[in-house]
Amino acid sequence: MEEVNSKEKILIESEALFMKFGVRSVSMDDIARHLSVSKKTLYQHFADKDELVTMMAQRHMKQDKETFEAISKQSKNAIDELVKISELMKRDLQDMNPSLLFDLQKFHTKAWNVWLDYRDNYVRKSVVRNLKQGIEEGYFREELNPEIIATLRIEGLELGFDTKKFPQGKFNFSEVQLHIFNHFIYGLLTDKGKKLYEKYKS
Repeated sequence: MEEVNSKEKILIESEALFMKFGVRSVSMDDIARHLSVSKKTLYQHFADKDELVTMMAQRHMKQDKETFEAISKQSKNAIDELVKISELMKRDLQDMNPSLLFDLQKFHTKAWNVWLDYRDNYVRKSVVRNLKQGIEEGYFREELNPEIIATLRIEGLELGFDTKKFPQGKFNFSEVQLHIFNHFIYGLLTDKGKKLYEKYKS
């Protein structure tokens, strides 16, 4: 059985707390209490909270990349890939705190830069690849510019985290993200693509 004070265990449990409550509101004391260890144990593995958050972000992005690459390999076509991503989002976003990205941007620059690198060098390229594939398959409109649409998708993703535009008391975070994603998909589809998408959704 994994030791409660192992680095990996601390990262896993810290991520769960950050996802639920946001990064800023979870202190090292909270993490130590949650794990039933002393703060000294945490500081044996991490210099400070900033280092812990950065390593958590690196671990999370690495896992996300592996997951999305597996989805891409298993998908029959571009629409199948988007449907699988939508199903993953429904599961993963359900309990995520929308303040997460804002907290990284404002309080943890190194972790925010991990996100920016992942966004610009992996997510963007993956979206462009999917768009080009869908156009070739005849499911997405051929006049689309993949680079422009990929930028639009990323902006939409980050917009869903903006609690000023989508206050938590008024909007459900998961529902906001899925609405934005669904709207994005419908904007891509040819008649042939729409028929297939509706078939997958039914």
